Amino acid sequence: MITRDGDRGKMLTRRAAMLAGGQLFLSSLLLARMYYLQVLESDRYKTLAEENRISTRLLAPPRGLIFDRFGVPLAQNNQNFRVLVISEQTEGNLNATLEALNEILPLTDGEIQRIRRDVRRSRDFTPVTIRENLTWEQMASIQLNAPDLPGIIIDEGLSRFYPEKELLSHVVGYVGIVSETEIASGNPLLRLPGFRVGKSGIELEHEAELRGKEGAQRVEVNAVGRIIREIERDEGIPGRTLPLSIDVRLQQIAYEKMKKESASAVLLDIYTGEVLMLVSTPGFDPNALNRGLSPEEWSVLSSNPRAPMLNKAISGLYSPGSTFKMVVALAALEAGVITPETKIFCDGYTMMGNHKFHCWKSSGHGNLNLKEAFRHSCDIYFYEIARRTGIDRISAMAERLGFGSLTGIDLPGEKKGLMPNRKWKERRLGEQWLQGDTYNAGIGQGFISCTPVQLAVMAAAIANGGRKVKPTLLVPKERGIQAPKGEILNISKQHLRLVRDAMADVVNHPRGTGRPAFVDVDGQRIAGKTGTTQVKRITLKEREEGLKAQEDLPWKDRNHALFVAFGPVGAPRYALAVVVEHGGGGAKTAAPIAGAIMDAVLRLDPAAQKPVFPENPTDKNGGEKK
Repeated sequence: MITRDGDRGKMLTRRAAMLAGGQLFLSSLLLARMYYLQVLESDRYKTLAEENRISTRLLAPPRGLIFDRFGVPLAQNNQNFRVLVISEQTEGNLNATLEALNEILPLTDGEIQRIRRDVRRSRDFTPVTIRENLTWEQMASIQLNAPDLPGIIIDEGLSRFYPEKELLSHVVGYVGIVSETEIASGNPLLRLPGFRVGKSGIELEHEAELRGKEGAQRVEVNAVGRIIREIERDEGIPGRTLPLSIDVRLQQIAYEKMKKESASAVLLDIYTGEVLMLVSTPGFDPNALNRGLSPEEWSVLSSNPRAPMLNKAISGLYSPGSTFKMVVALAALEAGVITPETKIFCDGYTMMGNHKFHCWKSSGHGNLNLKEAFRHSCDIYFYEIARRTGIDRISAMAERLGFGSLTGIDLPGEKKGLMPNRKWKERRLGEQWLQGDTYNAGIGQGFISCTPVQLAVMAAAIANGGRKVKPTLLVPKERGIQAPKGEILNISKQHLRLVRDAMADVVNHPRGTGRPAFVDVDGQRIAGKTGTTQVKRITLKEREEGLKAQEDLPWKDRNHALFVAFGPVGAPRYALAVVVEHGGGGAKTAAPIAGAIMDAVLRLDPAAQKPVFPENPTDKNGGEKK
């Protein structure tokens, strides 16, 4: 007979055995898992642990330097002391730290908003730039008050500096703070504190080359990612050094002649297409834009009626005026509708129906042949040969010489202008082309628009015997006078020579309209053509009220002044285009500027000198060599 105590004992024994078995099973699972993790997967978890302990961080490479053709620095990297804030070290009160710093280093509302935005973007231990380019006095004040500025540190880096300032602002451009759109591209380098990218000019066009290859820093970090010690450092590869074709000496001369105007000028080597000078006035200080402008400073800059931020040499659109007469003459000669001796009578105007088309000289020029028409820039002559030639042939010749298309210059923002024809007007305006439109095109007005660099390309093609060069701002490694590069235009050499001779007469004949551009450098002279384009038509009523001269008009209503040139005559090497907005007249304003520039060009003759290819003068830390 089994007692109740015996039954209870057996039950406890069974339960103990079951519990022991369960414990043994669980222990076996735990041991198996530990074996799997510590033995079979040991290499994997060791690697993961190492990755948590070691952090690799990007380092910005030194930006590539920019020089002119003879080694003059145009963009360099200067030592830059900046003040940073680390949010987690501000004792939980970023605002108090910024208020204390503001007593020593006054901050604008815009700077404070930007700092707070950058702090929100970053992790608490990541330094955020407050201000760069500190003076010694500012650094000393911050260091002196360091105990009262938790989280504030002084850091040394590199800052972009443009020694020529306004002189080359439109060519070199500038760098600026990375925008939200650029950050969205996903490149982690763009998130680095204080990183700058090209915003205009060469800095933007060649951003990838100038940026270089990023470096890396391997550091040991704790559980929250704070650096404990640096293990390894690779500074990366500095950006490429870019020698430009620009000659700073010529740039300076042209800028001084034009700085009081809203103007532009482009000088090309007619054989290589190298841009020896490209000026747009007024300029701006790229160093100020690199630092960052206040809203008030930006408002002053952007509201300037002379548009200092616009590169007028490649983005300014103008009617070519009488500088277009070379195109009309070549189209007429190629079409066979005139010969060099074809005479056309000018008595000051010509009628088309009930409409009177005036020559700029109201008393007329009398009987003129081609050369004489160029010399006096007779409008009646070119009205008539434009009528005989027709707009389609004129348009075709203009397009061959580069009108209505991009030149391909290596700068951002180039505009292509417009060369109209019958189909364009029908498609764009829904109207038929009229004879009056052809008359206007014959003297480079009406619907036609172009840029100064296009005018320089046209002048180069006439001077070099009929090739359309592509303007470039980079100096090729292999140099020397050679056969012209570029597209062969298949224009008669004889006709080109006739136009060149006529342009030489414009400047060198005592009564030529381009006489104010006359230069003589050891017997070397230039050829050219004036141009004046109407901005505001002076009505008969205004004339009757005494408003006759350009000087009587407000600045914005005055005519544009243009001049194109090449030289030296007989052995051309350089082509130039000058445009002065609201300058009044080509002969009065643009021609003297062009003459002064070409005088300097012939004296200095930069294309005949060997260019300099400087090495990148940076040490392994990216700083300048002393």
